[in-house]
Amino acid sequence: MPATPYLRVDLARLRGNVARTAERTAAAGVALRPHVKTHKTIEIARLQLAAGAVGISVATVGEAETFVRQGATDVFVAYPLWLDDQSAGRLRDLMPDAALAIGVDSAEGAANAGRLLGDAGLEVLVEVDCGHHRSGVSPDRAGAVASAAQRTGLRVRGVFTFPGHSYDPAALESAAADESAALRAAADALRAEGIEPRVLSGGSTPSLAHSDTDLLTELRPGVYVFGDAQQWELGTMAPEEIALVCRSTVVSRAGGRLVLDAGSKVLGADRAGYATGYGRLPEHPHARVVMLSEHHAIVDLGDTPLPALGSQVDVVPNHVCNAVNLVETLYAEESSGELRPWPVTARGLNS
Repeated sequence: MPATPYLRVDLARLRGNVARTAERTAAAGVALRPHVKTHKTIEIARLQLAAGAVGISVATVGEAETFVRQGATDVFVAYPLWLDDQSAGRLRDLMPDAALAIGVDSAEGAANAGRLLGDAGLEVLVEVDCGHHRSGVSPDRAGAVASAAQRTGLRVRGVFTFPGHSYDPAALESAAADESAALRAAADALRAEGIEPRVLSGGSTPSLAHSDTDLLTELRPGVYVFGDAQQWELGTMAPEEIALVCRSTVVSRAGGRLVLDAGSKVLGADRAGYATGYGRLPEHPHARVVMLSEHHAIVDLGDTPLPALGSQVDVVPNHVCNAVNLVETLYAEESSGELRPWPVTARGLNS
């Protein structure tokens, strides 16, 4: 057995999450292109592709390189890349082996990408802001960006957005409605420039059940494979669907609280405004991680008797994407209890 703390994956739950989402999108007639930045793991991408995903989404050129080298043949870098000679060369090297697309959200970014890769058959999707207010051009300006891309030799695949404001218990449906309105307006803006969008891409795990599958042609959820404490808090995944936990050891019961050896260096430090703690305990649904240090997780169990020193406890991280990026290996648990080590191959590839 690995030493604690380590991230354990329930294979049956993982496979169930992958299958349910694949079946839902197939029934709706929408392509599934999961975002693999959540798991960064080749074995899980293979499960998703085998279940019917049309390709994968990544966040960085490094992630694209890793997954293409392991056999992925259709990759979308869902990020408004600003290319230089080096990053363009890395993308060019991948293009004989995979259909490749990147995001752009400005005429300048599109023109720059076209200057470097306009002769290579690269495709682009224009990112639009649907209310998350992170990156993305306003939907009415998407046509101008697409036109700039096309003038430099890039192939315009369509438009995409991320309804990140769906990470709010009161905004699950409204964020999906915002996503739909933004993509519709962006598609109209492209058509006004004589460019027909083949792909209208969106989706997030919280808003997935509310996505407008009559309009969207592609969905890019990521967290759905594992779930996390955020999805538990939002009510978008039940505790029995959560497939990844941090196995930790009780190292202290000082002050009448549980102290675990799983700190922010394995759980991550994210805590959204709506979150009631720094993590959840599946075996103690009312407990909360109330304090997090680098190597300590402090758990308030209320009136529940404290587990013994040296016993092991599972913690669901708040934000699973961050937790996975902090470890080198996931331990996938078979029904027999056997643990299978899965390297987190794309860990730390931030560029």
